[in-house]
Amino acid sequence: MEKLYELLGIPFGWILYGFFSLGIHNYALLIVIITLLVRLVMIPSSISQQKGMAKTQRIQSKVKKIQEKYAGDQRKIQEETQLLYQREGFNPMGAGCGPTIVQFVLLFGLIGVIYYPLTNFLHLDASTVTALKEAVQALGASAPGKNTRLFELIVIERIDEIKAIFDAGVPHLVGKVDIYELLKDIPAETFTKIQSIDYNVFGISLGATPGGSPFPSLIWLIPILSTLSTIGSSVYTTIKQKQSGTANAAASKSMGCMTVFMAAFSLYFVISYPAGIGVYWITSGVLGLISSIVIGQIYNPKKQLARIMVEETVEHRSKENVLKIAAENKDKK
Repeated sequence: MEKLYELLGIPFGWILYGFFSLGIHNYALLIVIITLLVRLVMIPSSISQQKGMAKTQRIQSKVKKIQEKYAGDQRKIQEETQLLYQREGFNPMGAGCGPTIVQFVLLFGLIGVIYYPLTNFLHLDASTVTALKEAVQALGASAPGKNTRLFELIVIERIDEIKAIFDAGVPHLVGKVDIYELLKDIPAETFTKIQSIDYNVFGISLGATPGGSPFPSLIWLIPILSTLSTIGSSVYTTIKQKQSGTANAAASKSMGCMTVFMAAFSLYFVISYPAGIGVYWITSGVLGLISSIVIGQIYNPKKQLARIMVEETVEHRSKENVLKIAAENKDKK
């Protein structure tokens, strides 16, 4: 899993650094921006799903007629339903898992950037990162829960203390370790660059984990808001599907279970991982809800259904005319 974080963190780190170079130094704001960009990229997929809801509703009315016609003959119902799908070019699994895959790629990429900001975001060389981590360890820093992945974050949090030792330019012994000796070959601008990062949001360090913090405290607002945003987006989608008639009883139960699962999954991630992940999850949930509302209004399933029915009528009449003309030409011969 660590390799996956590191690998996916590289491209996301460069994207974040691009905005950082433009003068945006608040890391939470950078996370919001990249989440917004990903949501914008996913709009065509969301529109396709919205249109698919209308086609699903249209297909379901035809499936219902097949079920009524061949009531009691399950084999025949399945055969006729499959033939219907083939004629209509309809795939009941057409929604696919593309959006979910994108979600997880973004999630793991952000974890890789949040855990390893010196490596994946500021792109410091390995020897510099190692020296900085050894320095904070020599100063007595320890990672919460023995999570060694957090040491790059600890460097950011204690960068002023480290830079003061570097600026002094004299040996600084802690036990048997000379911290200045560890730092002396690092370029001075590296410290300035690290100090320029605002790694806090409302006083909360993005590297801190809610699970490792006392309850109640301000950081616990992050998992609460994250869970509410996830539930809100899922509930809205479920309600709209019921209103459009694209969700039967079995599907409604399934969606209800999925809503609970996603809420529990996001809660686990946000409690167990750095607060930066919670910022992403909240932003993603809110933007997802806004996207669903806007696209739902523009591509209303009922209007889409009416359009599909009109297109089917035009296509049906066009086929009838072609057959009629072909029959007339045959009679003339």
